Amino acid sequence: MKCHLAVALFAVLAVSSVPSRAQNSPDEYRLRMYHTHSQQHLDVVYRRGAEYDPDALLKLDRFLSDSRTGDLHHFDPRLFDLLSDLTAASGRPGTEINIICGYRSPASNEFLRTHTSGVARNSLHMQAEAIDIRLPGLKTSLLRDIALGLGRGGVGYYPASDFVHVDVGRVRRW
Repeated sequence: MKCHLAVALFAVLAVSSVPSRAQNSPDEYRLRMYHTHSQQHLDVVYRRGAEYDPDALLKLDRFLSDSRTGDLHHFDPRLFDLLSDLTAASGRPGTEINIICGYRSPASNEFLRTHTSGVARNSLHMQAEAIDIRLPGLKTSLLRDIALGLGRGGVGYYPASDFVHVDVGRVRRW
């Protein structure tokens, strides 16, 4: 437990000691992703300084669409900032993030809820405010600890399925 707290504290200190990229407007915020269901890759600059790129956000919305129905939903851009900060805090900025699940339509969420375990009735996946991920080469337990250290939303840990859920809802853990 002490190790988990130390890692989480390190993650917070690492992110807080880096100057805010939003203050340096030419800075680019890039995400590299691999979707485990579609086997597609995406490399996109979604923000420059404080300005989000609408075309890039649309690409992300499409990339993270419901893998069962193809339905789209506009994602909360704070989630992309969280992913960017999470890769930076892990010491692996620019790492390609494995996406397990992005947006879920209500029908897909209900299907998963009734056929698997650990799916919330009112999941933030349905509001495009949550994402399930892993970072290749990084233990998911460490990824969880880093996400908890950021203190920016919910963090769920699914060791049997080898992924971490992060969202921009209220701070909580499971």
